[in-house]
Amino acid sequence: MSVNEHYDPRDALLVVDMQNDFCEGGALAVNGGAALVPAINAEIEAAQAAGALVVASRDWHPVDHVSFDYRGGPWPVHCVQDTEGAAFHPGLALPAETVRVSKATAFDADAYSAFDGTGLAGYLREKGIERVIVCGLALDVCVKATALDARRADFAVCLLESLSAAVDPNAVDDARNALIDAGVEVRP
Repeated sequence: MSVNEHYDPRDALLVVDMQNDFCEGGALAVNGGAALVPAINAEIEAAQAAGALVVASRDWHPVDHVSFDYRGGPWPVHCVQDTEGAAFHPGLALPAETVRVSKATAFDADAYSAFDGTGLAGYLREKGIERVIVCGLALDVCVKATALDARRADFAVCLLESLSAAVDPNAVDDARNALIDAGVEVRP
């Protein structure tokens, strides 16, 4: 499962939503989510050693978020701000200098991409980032949306597919094809 991408200071490793609610036992668990943590930690180490930027996105929903099923949204209550479910997986070894990006923080709007309403694209450009390497949860939802938005923002994008897992395993092929069609490099 280890990838160990070759990083340099123009790269950003973007770890998407490796939160308790998306791992086994969580409110919106992705099968195999927790198993990704050791290999993602190895990528974080490799990125950091090469001087690449490490970014971690998280769902950070207010109470009564519009995406919750009881409000008419598609998802069960998950990743509510300041709850254990919204915390990063305890095994995830994020360095102190990791850039943490909170998304879907407004009551009335959902956001699947780490770039949606966060200012992340401008920040990465300011830091001289040219390529974004994406992994995490969930491949068919937030990972896909994040990778597509990174391409729309004119970054070179690489998806580490083996370090990502899908809510719906049957959606992986469609997600992969959409990413490839958008110019994302998909690494197994």
